[in-house]
Amino acid sequence: MPSNPQSKLVLASVLLTILLDMLGYGLVLPVLPALIKQMTGGNVAEAAVIGGWLVFAYSFMQFMFGPTLGGLSDRFGRRPIILIALAGLTLDYAIMGFAPVLVLLFIAHTIAGISGASVATATAFIADITPREKRAQRFGLIGAAIGLGFIIGPVVGGILGKFDVRLPFYAAAVLAGANLIFSFFVLPESLPKEMRRPFNIRRANPFGALMNLSSNPVVIWLLGTLGLFVLASQSFPSVWNYFTIEVLSFTSDQIGIALGAFGVGFAMSQALLIAPITKRIGEWATVLLGMGFAVIALAGTAFFHSELSLYAFLLIGSLAGLAGPAINSLMSRHVPDNAQGELQGAINATNSLAAILGPLLATQLFSAFTQAKSVYFPGAPFLAAAVLVVIAAALFVYVGRRFDLAHRPQVAKHKHTLELGQPGQQQMPPHDEQA
Repeated sequence: MPSNPQSKLVLASVLLTILLDMLGYGLVLPVLPALIKQMTGGNVAEAAVIGGWLVFAYSFMQFMFGPTLGGLSDRFGRRPIILIALAGLTLDYAIMGFAPVLVLLFIAHTIAGISGASVATATAFIADITPREKRAQRFGLIGAAIGLGFIIGPVVGGILGKFDVRLPFYAAAVLAGANLIFSFFVLPESLPKEMRRPFNIRRANPFGALMNLSSNPVVIWLLGTLGLFVLASQSFPSVWNYFTIEVLSFTSDQIGIALGAFGVGFAMSQALLIAPITKRIGEWATVLLGMGFAVIALAGTAFFHSELSLYAFLLIGSLAGLAGPAINSLMSRHVPDNAQGELQGAINATNSLAAILGPLLATQLFSAFTQAKSVYFPGAPFLAAAVLVVIAAALFVYVGRRFDLAHRPQVAKHKHTLELGQPGQQQMPPHDEQA
């Protein structure tokens, strides 16, 4: 008998898939600078630049292929796309662990970028099995799973890295392979065949996916706001490792413990705060609250360089995670159920486009202001990011007032979002209880 997609067991299984995915990512984060330095023989600033280009390769592939996988998940279901993504990650970590030269790191990250749709497709999976009025809370559980992965992964990766810089990559490959096996046997399909729709290559690309939503102004404006916020947020994963090595001479285990502390705060905010906060003040105000925490954390990190202050701002920054699920939930309300995969593909494309530009800008700023003879300011990427979050918040306020998002979210009724898998068949969006 197939699993009931509404059951708590199904929700737990997809969240465990995301947790294991992020656990593998967290394992390699503390040791990546050391691996790059080992391969190139350069200093921290030079390693940061190479690290930025590695993230660029990954994010560019996600930008190009994310909407394609989102469209395929609307056509063939979520389960096969998640399995493909996990297989790609297993191959990625294995290549990185055994890579003798830098070019193989770029090849591995390219493979991971092409197949790296597991979180986006899992988000569509959860949207499939969740009523609209509960999606912010469920998207918060995704954030909690990601945060828990950041609690365990970086700490374990940092400790393993003290024995061998490549050991965390081997562990991540084993973990991703175990995740693939687990998902193959446990994860069911969430999108019924009668709710699927034909695959359209003109829409299944980053530009087509975004253009296809162009007649939905609320979603387009919110995607723009999300893009600016994610662009600013890229400063943290892009340069934190290199920044702490430069200003505090952190070792891999110290980096892992710090990232683990961030994961604790992030997981707690996602699991315990999203639901009561959005219920009390609404999704619109929750986004602004999260952005406010981001500004404080980024600006503080830029100027205060003691170990205690960095931990304090890490924990404040973990509360910035309130913004993402709330924005995602607002957008999810404005498209019907059979277009959630396309929406998540467009969100993935937006995030990936920000992730293409963000690491390059952040690592270049870090390198320039770390090696400059006249002005030494390694916190420059974080200050620039704080300014960008302020701009994103101002844009979000404008969008909220224009479309009255704070009081009455609407469900879009555009022709392109009403398609089902059967020719000539249409379905009106389900009633939104809060509209």
